[in-house]
Amino acid sequence: MLVQSLVAGYLLGSIPFGLLLTRLTGAGDLRSIGSGNIGATNVLRTGRKGLAAATLLLDLAKGALAVWLAREFIGGFEAAAAFGAVIGHCFPVWLRFKGGKGVATLMGVALGLAWPIGLVYAVVWLGMLALTRVSSLGGMSAAVAAPLAALATGHAGYAPVLAALAVLVLWLHRANIARLRAGTEPKVGSKK
Repeated sequence: MLVQSLVAGYLLGSIPFGLLLTRLTGAGDLRSIGSGNIGATNVLRTGRKGLAAATLLLDLAKGALAVWLAREFIGGFEAAAAFGAVIGHCFPVWLRFKGGKGVATLMGVALGLAWPIGLVYAVVWLGMLALTRVSSLGGMSAAVAAPLAALATGHAGYAPVLAALAVLVLWLHRANIARLRAGTEPKVGSKK
């Protein structure tokens, strides 16, 4: 059951909504725009805010859905499905394992595991984004907050998987971290 949950989560998480939406609407190949990432922040660089919002919501939904399906149909293996969903988003087999950075899918996973964790994630993400206008900083801060929120809200059993996923998100943002240190990380709304 553990393996089934992990694989099902991975397959659901690996659906590249940003890439699919930009292609379907004629915005081009997302991988050749801005950062080349398939996530909502890069979709925003196409100038299509609606597409970026749709990408964000769909990436979030696939994380939550993976957890819900594991809880409802397998039972007790939602953490494995959560892990699989974020790994699938970041390393989708369909795109030669070059996907997104997992921030929106991790929020969906957090909401699916326990809504208080998801609420803290959302508040930290949006709060940091509002304060700094730096998308990467908001996402990384929220990822780090998730395992702490799990511990603080009585969902300590989910803290290890959320901590592992936070480390993954930080690792995938290593170039962003270097730009933050150099003072060159772009703000939301600026040209890359």
